Amino acid sequence: MSKCRDAVVLAAAAAASLAALASGFAQDVRPAPRPSITPPAHAVAAARRLGIGRAATPEEIAGWDIAIRPDGKGLPPGKGTVKQGEALYMERCAACHGEFGESAGRWPILSGGAGTLASHDPVKSIGSYWPYASTLMDYIFRAMPYGNAQSLKPDELYAVTAYVLYLNDVITDQNFELNLRNFAAIRLGNEANFFDDDRETAEKHFWQKTPCMRNCAPGAAKIIGRARALDVTPDSGKGPKVE
Repeated sequence: MSKCRDAVVLAAAAAASLAALASGFAQDVRPAPRPSITPPAHAVAAARRLGIGRAATPEEIAGWDIAIRPDGKGLPPGKGTVKQGEALYMERCAACHGEFGESAGRWPILSGGAGTLASHDPVKSIGSYWPYASTLMDYIFRAMPYGNAQSLKPDELYAVTAYVLYLNDVITDQNFELNLRNFAAIRLGNEANFFDDDRETAEKHFWQKTPCMRNCAPGAAKIIGRARALDVTPDSGKGPKVE
C-alpha cells in the first residue's frame, strides 16, 4: 500500500509540474491581455444561485475576448507592410498554403477563384468569396500558424494579413502599410453579397404567439413523392471471393 500511495503522489506531482510548464508556455506565446472586463452581475448572481462553478475572472475573459470585427473593433495596436508580410508568409505559411496562396496539397487555398462563384465549380477564396478583411485577420490572430497559434506579434499579424490581401489583389502596392487606422477602410469584392440576419422583420409574419399543433394544414395530407430504396447490402454468396 505504501508503494502504491507513493506512486500516486509522484504521478500527481508530475501532472502538476506539466500543468505549470504548459501554463508558462501559453503565457509566453499569447498576445498581451486585453483590458480587464468585469463579469456581468447577472452571471455572478446565477453562479451563486445554482451553487455550481464560479464566475470567470477578468483575466480569463480577456484571454478569450480576442475577436476582431469588420468595423475594426478588437484590433490590436500595430502595423505591417506587404513586403514585411511576404517574408513572414514564406517562412510560416507557404508550406501549407502555397507560395502564392494556391494551396499545397490538401490545405486550403487563400487566393484565386475570381469570377467563379456563379459557375458549376466555385472557388471560395479570400478574394473571391469572403466578405470582410476582419475575418482573415481574426482567424490568423487566433489560429495561425498551424501548430503554433497566437505566436504572431501584432506587427507580424498586420504584415501577414497585408500580404495575403496583396495575393488577392485587394491591396496592390507592395509598400502599403496596414495598420490600426486604415484597416476598417479595406473592402473585399464580395461584401455586397452578404446580408445581415433580418428574420425579425422579414419573417415576422410567420410567427404566432400560440403555434398550431394539430390539423394545421388545410385538407388531407397527400404523398407527392417517394424516396427510392437503395439496398447496398450484398446478397449472401454473391459477394467477391477473398482468398
